[in-house]
Amino acid sequence: MNPAKRTEIFRRWREANPHPESDLEYGSHFELLVSVILSAQATDKGVNAATRKLYAVANTPETILALGEEGLSQYIRTIGLWKAKAKNVIATCRLLIEKHGSRVPDNREELQALPGVGRKTANVVLNVAFGQHTIAVDTHNFRVANRTGIAPGKTVEAVERALMKFVPKEFLLHAHHWLILHGRYICKAPKPDCPNCNISDLCEYKHKTPDPLAEPAPKIPPKEKKKAPAGKKAPAKKVVAKKIAAKKPVAKKAAAKKPAARKRAA
Repeated sequence: MNPAKRTEIFRRWREANPHPESDLEYGSHFELLVSVILSAQATDKGVNAATRKLYAVANTPETILALGEEGLSQYIRTIGLWKAKAKNVIATCRLLIEKHGSRVPDNREELQALPGVGRKTANVVLNVAFGQHTIAVDTHNFRVANRTGIAPGKTVEAVERALMKFVPKEFLLHAHHWLILHGRYICKAPKPDCPNCNISDLCEYKHKTPDPLAEPAPKIPPKEKKKAPAGKKAPAKKVVAKKIAAKKPVAKKAAAKKPAARKRAA
């Protein structure tokens, strides 16, 4: 995909949604961090349902740490991998209190040192909380980047590097949100909604979903054979005769008898 196409794609996404936001519900940097940790292999809808109750009771490192793993588990049991996540969130709260004055770090190295925080989680927090130009690659924007041709790559890291390289700088702040939202609601995994896609004409996906309401293309009738005018016979087909080489019989060589030499007259 060329730079002009990429620029137009992001321009259209910005026009349709100038200020995209995460579907996660949060009221502070700490709440955002906890929600993103909980969202791994879970839906944002499911995380929001759990954190609405949790944050009403505990929404700081100190109050969640006071709940302990068992107390926190009561609020997040509906989320996948809740046992491991409860352990990580409690450990993260402890480190935030001891090493960071209960504040969320604003750099990758310190964020990724927290339990349960990988590169994707760190990218989300750095981008959403601190406005840094990072792109978190999840299953949605991995699919969109490859399908559309914006930034193809075989691994999450490869796609992230390609996006950081190819996305125009003016769109980097919100790029990961536009990609995620497009993958979640339009460019879906089993069947992309190409008829309602605002970048379908720019997308380089070869197997676009056809519009069910579109009229089928008219069938082109087969060419009719030309008929000879009345009273005239159709020209006879030329028959190319094959030349068959005649095989001549091999003549047997008869033993030539030399005539007897005439005796000279004495």
